[in-house]
Amino acid sequence: MRVGLQIIRFDWDGDINSRLRDIATTVDEAGFYSLWVMDHFFQMGGIFGEPDTPMLEGYATISYLAALTQKVKIGTLVTGNFYRPPGLLAKMVTTLDVLSGGRAYLGIGAGWYEQEALGLGLPFPSMKERFERLEETLQIVHHMWRGDTTPFEGEFHHLLNPINQPRPISQPHPPILIGGEGERKTMKLIAQYGDACNFYFGATVNSWGEWHTQRFENRRAHLTHKLTVLRQHCNTQEREYDDIEKTVLGTIQLNRDGMTASALVDLCRELADIGFDHVIFNMPDTHQISPLEVFGATIIPQVSTL
Repeated sequence: MRVGLQIIRFDWDGDINSRLRDIATTVDEAGFYSLWVMDHFFQMGGIFGEPDTPMLEGYATISYLAALTQKVKIGTLVTGNFYRPPGLLAKMVTTLDVLSGGRAYLGIGAGWYEQEALGLGLPFPSMKERFERLEETLQIVHHMWRGDTTPFEGEFHHLLNPINQPRPISQPHPPILIGGEGERKTMKLIAQYGDACNFYFGATVNSWGEWHTQRFENRRAHLTHKLTVLRQHCNTQEREYDDIEKTVLGTIQLNRDGMTASALVDLCRELADIGFDHVIFNMPDTHQISPLEVFGATIIPQVSTL
């Protein structure tokens, strides 16, 4: 099983730059497979911190992370689709892939955070239109990544000459991870256009609240059901289910709420048994570095053979 880390906040004591550099280099040395940030301009409120809590723009941040690292895959979990024109987004991810030596993911979703969009003067379409725009973006990135420079005429976007040079290093293109668990729209898009899915197993951190901890307690039933629905969509789309990377995200905190290194290995073993091959953790204390070192010394060596 592959292990990834998602950075979810930047309100650390001291210099953000040096903290982020320490996280990136430790992750790379510890053997993490992937490193992600959220694609938000404001923090999300509630347990995450108020909207005016420090938040870095996602693509500038992952470009910086790519420059600091040598091995770990890099991406946003996940890009708010309507924040950037699709042709520009394809070019940005291609550039990241080329400059990182083939380490880019395109993580993408329909987007949902109205406050940050309106707060910065960005359009915020209806949910129906956001999903229509997401599908058109997925069509455009496939169009460009297969080297097709003929015009693309969609409902929302018109690309006269979608040149994308240099081509990505990742072949056939950077993996497209589509985030979300919607069974009617999102999973259909994963089956049609995606290379990876991402579901949520909940949180072991009690302070995150009942909904998150209940999701963790019911994780097996919930995740098994979601994978079953995805398989059904793959069958309908005549897509090989096994071609889609199964990723799962959740929140843990080592040495609190019963989550020891041994318990975390057992959790990874369970998630692998359910059908996942890539687990991505976020941790409230990521910036303290020592939890990342425990991953490298104890957890990753044990779960890499699952």
